Amino acid sequence: MRTTTKHALALTTALSMALALGACGSGDDGDDGASESGSSSSEIRVWLNGADTPQEARDYLKTTFEDENPGATLTIEEQQWEGLVERLTTALSSESETPDVVEVGNTQAATFTTAGAFTDLSDQLADLGGDDLLPGFVDAGTADGKTYAVPYYAGSKYVFYRKDLFKKSKIDVPTTTQEFVDAAIKLKKDNPQPANFSGFWLPGQDWRNAVSFVWNDGGDLATEDGGTWTGALASPESQEGLATVQTLFEQASGAAKDGNETDPQVPFCNNEMAMMSAPGWMGGVLADADAGCPDMMDKVGVFALPGNDGSPAPVLLGGSNIAVAAQSPDQDLAKKAVAIMLSDDYQSILAANGLTPAKVSLASELGDDEFAQATIAAASNAKLTPAAAGWASVEGARILEDLFVGIANGGDIADLAAGADKAMEEQLN
Repeated sequence: MRTTTKHALALTTALSMALALGACGSGDDGDDGASESGSSSSEIRVWLNGADTPQEARDYLKTTFEDENPGATLTIEEQQWEGLVERLTTALSSESETPDVVEVGNTQAATFTTAGAFTDLSDQLADLGGDDLLPGFVDAGTADGKTYAVPYYAGSKYVFYRKDLFKKSKIDVPTTTQEFVDAAIKLKKDNPQPANFSGFWLPGQDWRNAVSFVWNDGGDLATEDGGTWTGALASPESQEGLATVQTLFEQASGAAKDGNETDPQVPFCNNEMAMMSAPGWMGGVLADADAGCPDMMDKVGVFALPGNDGSPAPVLLGGSNIAVAAQSPDQDLAKKAVAIMLSDDYQSILAANGLTPAKVSLASELGDDEFAQATIAAASNAKLTPAAAGWASVEGARILEDLFVGIANGGDIADLAAGADKAMEEQLN
């Protein structure tokens, strides 16, 4: 369901009001009879989003939690990223429906922490990793000096490509943005079948990859001055990057102009693309016998998206935080689940599957192959979305999706950028 701008504002407003009515608290007072020690009837519900968390990690979490807490059970409920802000707003404001532990995008965390939706984990922070935790993600989950959402994993995007198709078209791995664009266009021309083949796969709604080209030309999404946010997409630098995106939409991508970036492994495994930009964990998905196409892995190579000057281009540092819902009836067990998810063993599983671990000291667990090297190179110039409490509302209102769908369909960049700036300012201020 499409979320309008007014509706997105209403989501977080409704959440704040519901929490303020006293329907929830920190869960530490025990007045409502909630279990603090994990009785035989205790069940912890953990919301994990998309396919990012590998099955090995899910199995480890459930088995370890239930072994360490006899009589208690842990159930993982997978949520889709699409529409997550709205579902979290509804679930976290309901005492009967709330999950106990939730994964939230690092760009969305600030909205929920400022609304009082999560339990204060400040006292537990040192035990969870303290200064070893990714600092930007700690900041994203901190409000008024208290930490409510802790880092889960990070994932810089880099380019997955078909070595065989590059060889067939006599293309070397590009080292500049222009070489990348030229290669993407040539690969589409050289592969006329199927008709939806992409030299570079870029669905219309995929702002998370498109923004790299905006940053690469010196543009930005929004800037802040004296507490007031101003949209920056109409700047000359941003529009130059948007023009590159429009070229890719029109000449290099065969993806749906109104589609999103969900499940890129499907067209990749169907031989419908030569390149895609995705977080490191996509390598594990492609290699998975059920979800991917392991027989194609010997044809898969990776490289960091190149910038104008030959250095890695700025890419969105995606990733997630995890938090204990303030409404959770069993705060103690929920915190124990979070502790397992931040343990070295669990985080090492994430790293082995291409996810940048929440602990800086475990970065070496990514390995030293070409996938690990691409992860490190991409992370060297990664960026975050604006650090604004209202950013989740920008995402919930789908402002950037609408902008890039308009660009994909040949719309006027200046007009579309100006409209997106105005819509973002309404949300951010």
